[in-house]
Amino acid sequence: MAVRQLAGKRILITGASSGIGRDLAIGLAAAGAAVILAARRADKLVELESEIRSTGGKAFSFAADVTSDADRTRLLADCESRLGGLDVLINNAGVGAMGRFDQADPQRLRQIFEVNFFALAELTRAALPMLKSGNDALIVNISSILGHRGAPLKSEYSASKFAVHGFSDAIRAELANDAIEVLLVSPSTTDSEFFDAAIEDDTRKDWKKGGAMSTEVVAAKTIKAMRKRRHEIILTFGGRVLVWLDRMIPGLANRIIAKFGQ
Repeated sequence: MAVRQLAGKRILITGASSGIGRDLAIGLAAAGAAVILAARRADKLVELESEIRSTGGKAFSFAADVTSDADRTRLLADCESRLGGLDVLINNAGVGAMGRFDQADPQRLRQIFEVNFFALAELTRAALPMLKSGNDALIVNISSILGHRGAPLKSEYSASKFAVHGFSDAIRAELANDAIEVLLVSPSTTDSEFFDAAIEDDTRKDWKKGGAMSTEVVAAKTIKAMRKRRHEIILTFGGRVLVWLDRMIPGLANRIIAKFGQ
């Protein structure tokens, strides 16, 4: 199948105010796409919009909370009014928390699922009518290697990303006849605001110790996968080894994770 052309694509990116979302917006605008930038922090979005426009790119900021049904409705209406429709939806918004599951308030699990899974699924549902009329339509779900193999002290986050993984696989098959493709992106630890913005962290650990991917690299690999029509990418060698171990030698994977993962 031909390489996907990004020039002229109408793209909505959630969680665009920083990190992976921000770098995706810059890269996609540079490729000629028109991007709608969505996040809660209006000031950061306006800065990014100005930066993209200063280099000749096409960008529009829209402050929204993706967990709000009203905000999701207004956001998609903005895509329709500004761009005349939608070709690509990038579900990037996400939150995390670190700490033992048995010591956590139940609200922590619900809050993580509201952002990482329910908002993603409902925005996707609401965007489908526009995507079905889009040009070479694509849904990109930014997940995590922890959506393939859960890790201790990140139980709620791991569960939410497993849900994103299963949802992505299911709708990829459902939407095949509608000519809508689905790409699942699974980074490992990334050098972003993720840990600083975590709902809770009771561990006192340095989660970036041992190295972390840059958000620029994650964005660049994601854009490359969009062009190449990949269905799923695991972005690090270590991540691919972990998935292989979990599938082929699960007992060993369990022992390694229990010993070194906390």
